[in-house]
Amino acid sequence: MERESAKPDVYRAPKMPEINSVGVEDIAAALRAGIADFLGAPVFGLFFGAIYALGGLALFALVTMLDEKWMIIPIAIGFPLIGPFVAVGLYEVSRRRASNQPLSWKEILLVVAQQRERQFGWIAFVILCIFWIWLVIARILFAVFLGFQSFPHVTAFLKVITTTPEGLGFIAVGTVFGAILAFVLFASTVIAIPLLLDRDVDVITAMITSFKTVHKSPVVMIGWGVTIATLVVIAMLPLFLGVIFILPILGHATWHLYKRAIKEIN
Repeated sequence: MERESAKPDVYRAPKMPEINSVGVEDIAAALRAGIADFLGAPVFGLFFGAIYALGGLALFALVTMLDEKWMIIPIAIGFPLIGPFVAVGLYEVSRRRASNQPLSWKEILLVVAQQRERQFGWIAFVILCIFWIWLVIARILFAVFLGFQSFPHVTAFLKVITTTPEGLGFIAVGTVFGAILAFVLFASTVIAIPLLLDRDVDVITAMITSFKTVHKSPVVMIGWGVTIATLVVIAMLPLFLGVIFILPILGHATWHLYKRAIKEIN
């Protein structure tokens, strides 16, 4: 009796999530829902916001200790880009509130910890890699425009880059490079991170879906990214204290925007 040959496995490409167009009204609705989530579970929001703020203070202290004051500007510009990664706990709070599940510290922190065992590590790698590339580019631009001079204090550094041709050139060119990297990072993660938390998809599918969402509603989505970056930078000014309140609202709002942008599975 002949042995029946095994049929080769057929590769099936992962099904891409369906995408909705989003408008200004969706942004407004997401913000309202974000505020409601923050007010409905303020302890969780303040906890994750405080972690983000403490991370910013630690970076600022490290830059000051190393006497690398030139890094203050690029870090201040790039720091908001890692906000979505920190906001995973906030996404889980919003998800539980929407489905009327109890809010438990143990379960929410466990969900955050479990992301290490999923595809989430690759997203973290992408975020940190782009952030590192931005710091390297900023260092090169600083050397090109301002040489390797040192500054006695932050005020002196800010005066040079805002009042001299070399300093203004550093800001102008740095803004162009920073905007390009910020767009790539925002477009690849704004939907990908909540999607990875919400569904069993791989990181490539999640990032492609994120890019497609931005491509489908470019003006609104880029406007949302600019809004996030602007509010976080403003909130960083008083010793990162404003971030404790701003990050939770933006994190919750991003989750609700994701739910509006990605169609539910039938």
